[in-house]
Amino acid sequence: MIDLHLHTYYSDGTMSPEELVALAKERGVETIAITDHDGMDGLEEGMKAGKRLGVHVIPGIELSTEDEEGIYMHILGYCFDPDKEALKKEVELIRRKRAERNEKLLAALHEIGCRLTKEDLQLREEQDYVGKPTFALALTKRGYISSPKEAFQEGRFMRSEVVRSVHREKISAKRAIELIREAGGLAVLAHPMKVSHLTKRKEDDFFEKLDKQLAKLKSWGLAGMECYYSSHLPQDMQRLVQMAIDQRLIITAGSDFHGAEYDQSISIGGFPVDENFDEKRMLREIYSVSCKNMV
Repeated sequence: MIDLHLHTYYSDGTMSPEELVALAKERGVETIAITDHDGMDGLEEGMKAGKRLGVHVIPGIELSTEDEEGIYMHILGYCFDPDKEALKKEVELIRRKRAERNEKLLAALHEIGCRLTKEDLQLREEQDYVGKPTFALALTKRGYISSPKEAFQEGRFMRSEVVRSVHREKISAKRAIELIREAGGLAVLAHPMKVSHLTKRKEDDFFEKLDKQLAKLKSWGLAGMECYYSSHLPQDMQRLVQMAIDQRLIITAGSDFHGAEYDQSISIGGFPVDENFDEKRMLREIYSVSCKNMV
């Protein structure tokens, strides 16, 4: 009945905000958050569609960040004021840096024999966002691979050494959290099992390091953690839930749905839950902290 991590074609999803809301309605999902990467262009359209179709749409965003130790993580923001000037300016800067990075990615792909063009990356008219999943979809349409997921397999295309050497300067996690809070919202750590440079999750000290990372993020104003997520294993999910409880963080849930073209195994509302999952409590906690800036 809830999914707080969804993408539209205003970032690297394949559906319009209205189509996404309609699909949520069809699937019986009553509350969603549109969390496009580094952008807010689809929020107003999504919320208008939500009011028309009877789906509660929470304004959101997903920011790619890193800390002073080079630990890379995504921070979700919810219920902020999208007209807050500081946040808008930062998003514009992030977009410019992403465009510069994309030029370098095209050159890197050419170096390994993939002759993609800028036109290949334009999936719709007036598109102004291109992310790595966009490259993966373009590689699929050009016949280099059979599915977008293949592009991210070890050693393949987007995971090749020359492509991985291309980096984009990211906003600091501390600054991202500050901007979200200053705009009246709350900040949540997205898919914690994907936080880079802690260790691989199979190693014994992953959760110990994650716990320390959470404490640092919380000291900067982090309010929650995405414990229920499409690719989380049941045993990992249980540990994350307990960790969030111990750290007094809001527990959130999301699928990270981008569209069936990217991954048919992920659907709206498609994430594992356990007997402790309480969506109504989750929403009450989110609303108690924020959501005073619904547009």
